[in-house]
Amino acid sequence: MQGQPAFVTKAIAALNEAWELAASWLTSPAAWSQFTLLVASWLLARLAAKRLAPQLARMIGPKPGATGAIATSRRFVLRFLPLLLPLLAYGFTAIGEAFTRQVFGSGAVIAFGKRVFLLLAARIFVRDMLRDPFLRRLGRYVLIPVMAVYALGLLPTVTAWLESLTVELGNIRFSVMALARGAIAGSLLFWLGAWSNRQSTGYIKAQGALRPATRELAMKATELAIFGAAFLLLMSIMGIDLTAIAVLGGALGVGIGLGLQQIAANFVSGIILLIEGQTTVGDYVELDGGEKGTIVRMTARACILETFDGRWIVVPNEHFVTTRVVNYSDQGSANRYEVAFSVSYDTDINLVPGIIAPAVAALPFVLAAPEGPDVELRGFGESGVDFAVEYWVNGIDDGRNKYASQVFYAVWNALKAAAIEIPFPHRVVEIKGGLK
Repeated sequence: MQGQPAFVTKAIAALNEAWELAASWLTSPAAWSQFTLLVASWLLARLAAKRLAPQLARMIGPKPGATGAIATSRRFVLRFLPLLLPLLAYGFTAIGEAFTRQVFGSGAVIAFGKRVFLLLAARIFVRDMLRDPFLRRLGRYVLIPVMAVYALGLLPTVTAWLESLTVELGNIRFSVMALARGAIAGSLLFWLGAWSNRQSTGYIKAQGALRPATRELAMKATELAIFGAAFLLLMSIMGIDLTAIAVLGGALGVGIGLGLQQIAANFVSGIILLIEGQTTVGDYVELDGGEKGTIVRMTARACILETFDGRWIVVPNEHFVTTRVVNYSDQGSANRYEVAFSVSYDTDINLVPGIIAPAVAALPFVLAAPEGPDVELRGFGESGVDFAVEYWVNGIDDGRNKYASQVFYAVWNALKAAAIEIPFPHRVVEIKGGLK
């Protein structure tokens, strides 16, 4: 035994002690009586569960096809019915434990049996009730091993050993037990935070009365609050003094002031955009820098624009606050466009508005309000008389809509039907001195 690590020595000593305990149980009438009581409790629990489970299912279960929060809660409670058998066995064993301790003055075997019943309950809980893949893995690799160690009565020994092992990170020292506790608690807290965030996001998105910008702001504020609370709670569970977080926050503030001004400016600009709501997801915008497209996503740092050719442009939020932004959408308002054309100088230009305006107005996407098509004389060009027809549409003239293309077709067909010539450039070349 000399030269062995301390943990191996303790493990061998624990195994020897367990073997001696098992041998003493095999030769002890009190132990056999407790074994008999455990078997009787299990058989009685099976009989009781077989009779009670159908009745509880009828009492708790909702009516077929029922919906709503109450029906959902009842279905959730029904998922716990498989725990009825081990919990009844645990309860019956606990009742008999008081009797055996009074008669024999010992209850070690029956206490072991109770812990085994709890292990069975944990196994059923993980196998039959946990449906989320992450929670099921956590239960399989954390809960069941811990309950198995507890059933063997080794949990205090293992806990003390993990507490004695330490990990040093500079001047900070953690025990392995604290790290394990923090890892498990952190996993549960951030899973719960992600689940809560999904639920709150779905609820906020369903509120049609709120503006899209308000919904985005509410979702981001809720996400920040949920994960901020989870982080602070995790620090408390791990035993980290929260005053250290205050020091870290001060250092972070100095860092933002010195080297992260643009990130801070974009973050604040993003909050301003969400509060004002003048630009939101779905709007078609054009910035002074030439960037233009439909806003498909707004983040804490930037807005993402999708161009007509499917490309994404990431524009920092600060640009929407400090530069001129043209919003063509404004939640579905109409937009005015124009198409230029020319007619020959031989044309009676007084007839042109009466020909072009009805042809453009007949297009299904052209609006009559706020104003119908308007034909304007723009000037006298080198080759012909220049006109332009102005029209209003709902939406943006882009690669999907192609409003201008259809208006050009309408102008062409209308002029051809009226036998009006569309001029093209002519050049007259005069040769002085004659040809030789």
